[in-house]
Amino acid sequence: MGGSCFGNIFKISTFGESHGEALGVVIDGLPAGLRIDREVIRQEMARRRPGQSLLTTSRQEDDQVEILSGILDDISTGTPMAMLIRNTSQRSGDYRELAEVFRPGHADYGYYTKYGIRDYRGGGRSSGRETCARVAAGAVAKMLLHSLTGTNIRAWAGEIAGIKAETFNPEEIEKNPARSPDKEAAGKMAQAIATARAAGDSVGGVVCCKVTNVPPGWGEPVFDKLDAKLAYAMLSLGGVKGISFGDGFAAAGMLGSENNDAMLPGGRFATNHAGGILGGISTGEEILFSVAVKPTPSISREQSTIGTDGNSRQIAITGRHDPCIIPRIIPVIEAMTAIVLADFALMQRCAKIK
Repeated sequence: MGGSCFGNIFKISTFGESHGEALGVVIDGLPAGLRIDREVIRQEMARRRPGQSLLTTSRQEDDQVEILSGILDDISTGTPMAMLIRNTSQRSGDYRELAEVFRPGHADYGYYTKYGIRDYRGGGRSSGRETCARVAAGAVAKMLLHSLTGTNIRAWAGEIAGIKAETFNPEEIEKNPARSPDKEAAGKMAQAIATARAAGDSVGGVVCCKVTNVPPGWGEPVFDKLDAKLAYAMLSLGGVKGISFGDGFAAAGMLGSENNDAMLPGGRFATNHAGGILGGISTGEEILFSVAVKPTPSISREQSTIGTDGNSRQIAITGRHDPCIIPRIIPVIEAMTAIVLADFALMQRCAKIK
């Protein structure tokens, strides 16, 4: 039972609800001797926090992280590292009218049928706010990866509301609220989000992620393949409905001679159709994957649903919600990628004697 723990050696356990006192995470398996940069954690949390721009929810949370254990003089001690993020801007009254009605597109009905009770205040554990704990843990995982291998993780908005990034300038990603590498497309994406919001609606999109400096050999056959665990991590995020690696679904229409990645002397590859993972094990090439994210289900347009009594209802959801979660899920996707890779980096040390 459970479901709030993730990982084998680098293991995280998150807790807390959207409208509770706080959220947090405990990291177990973090090796001793890693310098913890609190500013890096603060910066990662700032990228995910609400209220960043007109494209996101107006809820204001500082998302300051309190480190409760596991470090001494900013050096990890090898014991569990606990981090707490207090909620300071709850408006639970916005949700009282939802206590006896299920919101379309949400986890409300599933939680109710599973447990016989649900937290109607923003969805409780099913709220996107739960991901702030993951970002805190991901910041630590990024530090560990940088220390071990220099691994770098970068995600961006590849598509929002059907508008695709046609060019790639990594310096542009953090300069626009859509987090797109294409400045021109970013403006169109922002306009599409604003238009949907004005109509009481929302939009979805695709997040792309690239990981560099991952050594060959990471991944555990057969059930803990690297791509399988990355998919597991991404699909554990609310709103994520699909993931593809390398050529993804396009590979289904290719010939084997087109899709195979020919090897070069020195263990490199001429192409990277596989997205840096073959047989569930990293090849040493860039890891490339894309994640499909559905439109935010909390919209103010009237929709049909049912109440806890089973009778039909009409509902228009009020409160503070993102008209598009793409910009804010990007640092979460990076965090979960880092957590997966940190775990595999430590597991790889157990794979062979020399």
